[in-house]
Amino acid sequence: MKTAKLVLTVMLFVLIANTLNAENPDYFIGKWSVTVEGTPNGDATSTFVFERVDGKLTGYTQSEGQEPIKFSSVEEEGDEVTAYFTTSGYDVYLYVERIDDDTVEGSMMDMFDCTGKRVFE
Repeated sequence: MKTAKLVLTVMLFVLIANTLNAENPDYFIGKWSVTVEGTPNGDATSTFVFERVDGKLTGYTQSEGQEPIKFSSVEEEGDEVTAYFTTSGYDVYLYVERIDDDTVEGSMMDMFDCTGKRVFE
């Protein structure tokens, strides 16, 4: 009987630990410095800000000296996010996935690689 209780206790701790290590739905919330490599104008670094409003991820992007551009939509799937927005008359999207606690990687329009770091203020 003691062995059965011990096994059940261990299983309960494993279940709790797995639940605590589950995906963080708010991982992307905050400010990110994202560099898109190899664009026709060279490498471009912009700030991407994600926030949760009424349960949905939203936000904007902003390049230095420019006005913010709101995301038209944001898709979330686990540790991956795709933000859609319009810039210079073009509909574009940025896809990023979590690499570690403060780093993302992905692409813009599936054509240009990008890397991002969380900005701490």
